[in-house]
Amino acid sequence: MNNVRPESMARITTTELANAFIDEQVKEVREQVGDKKVLLALSGGVDSSVVAALLIKAIGKQLVCVHVNHGLMRKGESEAVIEVFRNQLDANLIYVDATDRFLGLLEGVSEPEKKRKIIGGEFIKVFDEEASKLEGISFLAQGTIYPDILESDGVKAHHNVGGLPEDMQFELVEPIKLLYKDEVRVVGKALGLPASMVDRQPFPGPGLGVRCLGAITRDRLHALREADAILREEFDLAGLNLKVWQYFIAVPDVKSVGVKNDKRYEGWPAIIRAVNTTDAMSATIDEIPYELLHKITARITAEVEGINRVLYDLTPKPVGTIEWE
Repeated sequence: MNNVRPESMARITTTELANAFIDEQVKEVREQVGDKKVLLALSGGVDSSVVAALLIKAIGKQLVCVHVNHGLMRKGESEAVIEVFRNQLDANLIYVDATDRFLGLLEGVSEPEKKRKIIGGEFIKVFDEEASKLEGISFLAQGTIYPDILESDGVKAHHNVGGLPEDMQFELVEPIKLLYKDEVRVVGKALGLPASMVDRQPFPGPGLGVRCLGAITRDRLHALREADAILREEFDLAGLNLKVWQYFIAVPDVKSVGVKNDKRYEGWPAIIRAVNTTDAMSATIDEIPYELLHKITARITAEVEGINRVLYDLTPKPVGTIEWE
């Protein structure tokens, strides 16, 4: 299959269309793979999760999933991957906690592109180490989707396991590469993945590494993770999780003065980003009710150590990209 979506390909919007796509891909994957093993970097994001579920349906335990926790995951994310794939889908899953390794390499690095390259490069190394322990892997599966192909002209320096080393002799398996994100979700639901996983936020490969702006420190990363969890919880409670395509917090390496317990103290701002888009190529800003913004602000500033301001980013794409870095 080539990398151009045919004009005649109908948008997958229903369970019936999704099931037809799944059947077709299961057949193609079985033909491509035969009795060989396939390796997949399972991030827990929508794309890799849907690829994992699709491949489990097609080839079962021939799929080896490797989940690398680079320490830049959102709160509870790695736990959710283990619960769904190991406990519910009985996947062949290898879990690697590489937090210290990644954060050690990122210490003092503030340039965004350099951060992405370190995270992407180290991901490949960890992945390569795991792959070399395994016997008879012939294929590498990736959660590439159509916007990745359309944007692969240098806009994205890091996607999934991008830029594989020469000596990794794997043939690629990319079953969802002609789908848009909204279609991937429909397919995921048809595969029986939980809504919490299928409807979850798109999450960049470098994770919170591109939302903890500038040089990453453990204390600021912790504050970001906690603030982001509050934002997601409040959006869920308000029913906005299904209305807003992507929402997250970014925390810059900037401090401002605030007041707490009648004393002046310095803290970071948490910046809320909430956008709507169908294909991630352009994005509009969602109007979040002020009442909810006030509630989120009160919770973040009260519950998260180190954050003393909450800001709302009103910039569409273009001009601003969805992520800050």
